[in-house]
Amino acid sequence: MRKYLLFTFILFYSFSFSQFIVKGKVSDKLTKEELIGANIVWKQQNLGVSTDINGEFEITIPSNKFPIELTISYMGYSTQKITIKKDEWNKNKGIYNIYLKSDNKLINEVKIVDSRLTEKQKESPLTVESLDILAIKETPSANFYDGLGALKGVDISAASLGFKIINTRGFNSTSPVRSLQIIDGVDNQAPGMNFSLGNFLGASELDILKVEIIQGASSAYFGPNAFNGVIKMDTKNPFIHTGLSVQQKFGSRNLSESSIRLAEKFQNKSGEDIFAYKINFSYMKAYDWEANNMAQVDGTEADINNPGGYDAVNRYGDEDTDGNLNDVRGSFNDNYVNFPGLGIFYRSGYIEKDIVDYNTNNLKLSSSLHYKLNSDVEMMYKFNYGKGTTVYQGDNRFSLKNIQFFQNIIEVKQEDRFFVRAYRSQENAGDSYDAVFTALKLQEHNLIDNTDWYTSYRNKWRNNFSWEDVEWEAAEYSFITQQWTFQGNPIDINKWIQMSDSVLNANAEEIIAIHDFTRTQTDLLTNRLEPGTEEFTNTLNDITSKIPIEGGTGFYDKSALNHIHSEYQFNPSFSSIKIGANFRQYTPDSKGSIFMDTASKISNTEYGIYSGFEKNLFFDKLKVNGTFRMDKNENFDFNFSPAASLVYKATETDIIRFSLSSAVRNPTLSDQYLYYNVGRAILIGNLNGHGENYGENMVTVQSLINYYLPAALNKDSLKFFSVDPIRPEKAKSAELGYRTTLFNKVYIDANYYYSKYTDFIGYKVGVKYTTLQDDTVTGAYQISLPSIQAYRMAANAENIVTTQGASIGLNYYINSNFTINGNYSWNKLNEEGTEDPIIPAY
Repeated sequence: MRKYLLFTFILFYSFSFSQFIVKGKVSDKLTKEELIGANIVWKQQNLGVSTDINGEFEITIPSNKFPIELTISYMGYSTQKITIKKDEWNKNKGIYNIYLKSDNKLINEVKIVDSRLTEKQKESPLTVESLDILAIKETPSANFYDGLGALKGVDISAASLGFKIINTRGFNSTSPVRSLQIIDGVDNQAPGMNFSLGNFLGASELDILKVEIIQGASSAYFGPNAFNGVIKMDTKNPFIHTGLSVQQKFGSRNLSESSIRLAEKFQNKSGEDIFAYKINFSYMKAYDWEANNMAQVDGTEADINNPGGYDAVNRYGDEDTDGNLNDVRGSFNDNYVNFPGLGIFYRSGYIEKDIVDYNTNNLKLSSSLHYKLNSDVEMMYKFNYGKGTTVYQGDNRFSLKNIQFFQNIIEVKQEDRFFVRAYRSQENAGDSYDAVFTALKLQEHNLIDNTDWYTSYRNKWRNNFSWEDVEWEAAEYSFITQQWTFQGNPIDINKWIQMSDSVLNANAEEIIAIHDFTRTQTDLLTNRLEPGTEEFTNTLNDITSKIPIEGGTGFYDKSALNHIHSEYQFNPSFSSIKIGANFRQYTPDSKGSIFMDTASKISNTEYGIYSGFEKNLFFDKLKVNGTFRMDKNENFDFNFSPAASLVYKATETDIIRFSLSSAVRNPTLSDQYLYYNVGRAILIGNLNGHGENYGENMVTVQSLINYYLPAALNKDSLKFFSVDPIRPEKAKSAELGYRTTLFNKVYIDANYYYSKYTDFIGYKVGVKYTTLQDDTVTGAYQISLPSIQAYRMAANAENIVTTQGASIGLNYYINSNFTINGNYSWNKLNEEGTEDPIIPAY
């Protein structure tokens, strides 16, 4: 190993021997402002670099090449040439300050617009929003990722301080499985979740060159799951962006973020770039926002003024999971008579702060080695690592604690010709756990479940409060006369309840006091764990360190994906043609804590092939683009996603575009293999179907409630149903767009789209059970109570779902220093299909 390192050092040293490094900074001659992205070209060697975010550049010159001539150019400025001689280099110590003068002829506003909007952007057939290297520097947001929320048609959801989620075109989910996030062409998703955790496991801000958000159905261009949009990030190439960069940020909530980027390149004896590397480090820490919403949960009956408590949004373990055993209200209810004033009551829960660590942190490390096989072909090895703690809002609230992400990438490419890319992504859930389920497990401490707690509370209430305490007489029921009596006279029970409610309301303070006393006594009797005590902390750590099969709430997730992708571009005189193929394998590994992989391992593979062309017609006025893609997942049939577009350049400033595109989204690993208990229900995948058509008793929740309401149980009140096996969802979209520059100052980008979704993937809820008796002759029917279990299963929408929308963005370039941006988006889920409860997050 030492010999190898010594050889590597000597090799690198030989590349840089007898070489001179020219460093410089390019600035505006008048304002002295640094010019970002200025081009420095050494034409004799066909070598060029660009200035970085500080306007600085670096170029290496072999000693035998002096004198050299460098050409420095920047849009809106006069091109300048400088000659560097060896003795001048010695005099200046290799450092040059170059000042470019504004060219009044070129600095007209239309050129200012063009300097920030490339022809490729303006002539794109899709809706593309972007942040370039300058916009990243100028964003007023805390970081570049938050800055994406200001782009047209883009929404950002903040699940926590460290976890931001991007959605487009009206959809707004914290699990963005319909979007694809790629960094340098590599999928950034966490393999077990099938979506990216924002930029939590992404790229360092110092290394970002450009971010583009491609909106709409894009499977034909980017493969499956590019359903509603693609977040495409490009990082800096160390051959072009060299040197050391350091960044430090501070903010409220004890936020501190440190970033370092180091990049260096080496040349051979002929002065040609041959090897480069870069290293990135980023660390963020802060105290996250506390989830302290104590409002009443939607759909629950008791409000915050209820004497017996209520189910609060961010208080867990207070939920009723035992079928209204905590509710003694209602007419003809013996409990109302026997437990006066008790009403509806809830268990003492735990606020999220007691369960979740809000000290968020995020570490990102990345490195890459770049070797040029020749002047055009580059070979790279990249390694990305992310680790951190944050909070995620999904089906429950989850504490992602010490989650880790690893990625190894090998790639060979020639720009605009071909690439071959292979990578492996792995995740490790670390010490992550479900906060809501943890609270339910804490409640079961000492084997006290909700039923036992409710029973204890009711008994304590009866021992401490009676009708005599409010000087009121209870109604009595006579089985002989089969009627209710009050003070010896027959009475309608509903009228007596109405009168009794008035009496109880008049004694509200006493009712509240008795509830408080009863709750305290019940918690003591059931040995409730009190937050802050050693016993609570030890029990919490014990529960969260175990996976569900061991009686805990922790996650074990070491899922991985392997991916190979290649593409080749032909450039005949008549058009540009691309062909490509990819193969992907998922290997989920959760030990039964997330997926159905307790007994055996799961593997899932998919592949795709595609081809596309681009042709310019009528003297480059019209650009025609067509793409066809075929994808196959081992569990589903072949799927096809074609796309076509026309881009017409009417004038130098007016561009009209029209596109027809399609997309396919394969069901996620969760849609296929999930098996996860969240307390109130079990979330389950759906490869094989559920319900009546698949040999199971499954009914709607409401019909089961109705079944138990009457004194005589009636099977006819049960509503049986089935859910067919999950299928890939598909989308087709038509889009019309217009881009123009007005008055040489204003850039406008407007578009309208219409999308049609088939087999939209969402969820259905049902209750399964087994029967003790089901006699078709006598009609006798009896359900086994212990077998009753609620399930939420992945399912396809029965209706066709359509959406439409429009957006307009305006950039007003006041001058080269000031720009005003604004945008407006309108999105609508069309009426057909909106009654289907399966439609999520729109």
